[in-house]
Amino acid sequence: MLALAATAVLATLARVPDARVATGTVRTVTDGDTFRLTSGERIRIAGIDAPETQAQRARCPAERRRGETAKAPLTRMIEGQSIRFTRVGRSYNRTVATVRHAGRDLATRLVESGDARWWPRGKAKPDWCQLD
Repeated sequence: MLALAATAVLATLARVPDARVATGTVRTVTDGDTFRLTSGERIRIAGIDAPETQAQRARCPAERRRGETAKAPLTRMIEGQSIRFTRVGRSYNRTVATVRHAGRDLATRLVESGDARWWPRGKAKPDWCQLD
């Protein structure tokens, strides 16, 4: 009887979708690595860093200019679009997630285009004032 109950529980759990994996529609892009869904959830793309767009966060005017440059292609790619994401953590009241759009990993696309840099967890952020 116990084996039958355990089998039933496991079968039920197998049908429950992973709560970390979700889809959503992008309402607005904040900068080159952060956006907000129509649900209100803020998403930070895992594993990358893009230059800051806000004057109080950018370390220099060049970073802010680079931030606006990096934000534009992300906005064109995903604003108003449906994305699929996997939650991997939290940071500064944002969901940190791997994100897929149009069948491709968004972080990889942004790094390949030069709009972001890989940023492994625990490492220093790229210095956008010094990078050329």
